[in-house]
Amino acid sequence: MSQDYFELKGKTALITGASSGLGAHFAGLLASEGVHVIIAARRTDRLAEQLERIKSEGGSARAIAMDVTDNDSVLKAFESIVHTEGRLDILVNNAGVGDDPKKFLNTDEEDWAWQMQTNLDGAWRVAREASRLMVRTETAGAIINIASIYGYNTGAMKVAYNVSKAGVMQLTKSMSIELCRNNIRVNSLCPGWFLTEINQEYFATESGERYVKGIPMRQLGEYSDLNVPLLMLASNKAGRYMTGSAVSVDGGISESPI
Repeated sequence: MSQDYFELKGKTALITGASSGLGAHFAGLLASEGVHVIIAARRTDRLAEQLERIKSEGGSARAIAMDVTDNDSVLKAFESIVHTEGRLDILVNNAGVGDDPKKFLNTDEEDWAWQMQTNLDGAWRVAREASRLMVRTETAGAIINIASIYGYNTGAMKVAYNVSKAGVMQLTKSMSIELCRNNIRVNSLCPGWFLTEINQEYFATESGERYVKGIPMRQLGEYSDLNVPLLMLASNKAGRYMTGSAVSVDGGISESPI
């Protein structure tokens, strides 16, 4: 007899950075499980496309503009959530940026600030407001901070990104210790290398193929590989006893750095 291991139907989730990539995928995935999704990003034109896609597939969704680097923008978005949905069960704290490979000595103030303000400050800012709302409404919530394998492994020529994602993982741990008393679970999901529109040309080159051969599983991940981990962390049934965890989905890279 089949069972619903996740029991997410009827929940409400906010997904940041949902105009494309992993954020758009996570939004569609949660909507397919019966979750009402609030998709947020700066690019409202791309959000409109994702909103139409989710609704055309039978999902319940709403789009709101949010710039995670701007506190006023985040506060305004949460005012909208309070007014319209009234509560929040799940946060997928996904908004993030990366930069072209750059040596440490060539990293300037702008490079550093841009990635810190988005990846770390933005994650903290959204998580803070989501947590406040969950506590206020006495919601048994789930917060999933999207980190990276580079949060605990290192890599050359990406110092700002590495440090920002390590910060996200420490943010997760600190939040989890305090918020478990409020029945809110906080975990990190740490993807490795996934095939995307942005990187597919590189991974089709000789250099890219060599890189993939260095991954223990000798292949890139696909978005669907993140489905069960994401749903598990979002679910108060499947992930009931998980908080402060960092779940890696990386083909073994974190155990064998390349």
